[in-house]
Amino acid sequence: MDLSAELGEFLRSRRARLKPQDVGLPDFGRHRRVPGLRREELAQLAGVSVAYYTRLEQGNGRNVSTEVLDAVARALRLSDAERAHLTHLAKPTVKKRQRAAIARPQRIRPGLAQLLDSLEGVPAFVLGRRGDILAWNRMARALFGDFAAWEPGERNMARMMFLDPNARDLYVDWECKAVEVVSALRLYAGCYPDDKELLALVGELSVRSEEFRSLWAAHTVIDKGHGSKRLRHPLVGEMTLSYESLKVAGDDPDLVLVTYHAEPGTPSADALRLLAQWGVDEPASVRK
Repeated sequence: MDLSAELGEFLRSRRARLKPQDVGLPDFGRHRRVPGLRREELAQLAGVSVAYYTRLEQGNGRNVSTEVLDAVARALRLSDAERAHLTHLAKPTVKKRQRAAIARPQRIRPGLAQLLDSLEGVPAFVLGRRGDILAWNRMARALFGDFAAWEPGERNMARMMFLDPNARDLYVDWECKAVEVVSALRLYAGCYPDDKELLALVGELSVRSEEFRSLWAAHTVIDKGHGSKRLRHPLVGEMTLSYESLKVAGDDPDLVLVTYHAEPGTPSADALRLLAQWGVDEPASVRK
């Protein structure tokens, strides 16, 4: 992935979403030829020369200082996740051992698999690089579908969201979930631009899904580690579940344990208990 091109596109997309009145500048209405702020307006807000900012937006961020990046981030009103993404694009820090690591298959430790098994009544699964679904427990299978039906190399959250029609029925707010999934890929791409499997995944989804292609081009970056989702299950109906995404301690920094739970005493909790009874004969945790 060309980080220079990514840097320029990201900055232009963030600049285009800001209106002059958002930052206290006069709006000349129909006389403006570009959406959002002009380059010179953004440069003024960031306290840098127009020529300097133009070079940055053209992808030349090799020697940019942290102070300038912070100033540009403030001017663009970036979120914490967007600031981190900007830094990764402008000042990549991927080391040789990290490049070698992403070429190796990820494995689930026995202790982590046992933890999945022990979470009875709690849908839980482990995500790896690129949103690969590496392991899941019985409740996750009952809630989200049969991950085992997918080929091991195809088990991926983005593929599930954009290529499996069942995902659109399961997620009541499918569009919001789709944005989050693409945003996670964007964050990962900023950290590991040389990941060939990521490039292949993005290429495949861009060809097979117009919606993915549009969301990828938007350069949206959101880092949501927790929240709630409305799900519509074919057996137990609609429920609202809270989720937590937890980094797994150990040698692999790219493993994330995702759990779902319902607020006690709610209809969603009752629905989850019914689902647990339905899946009682299913095997325990499964790993890739």
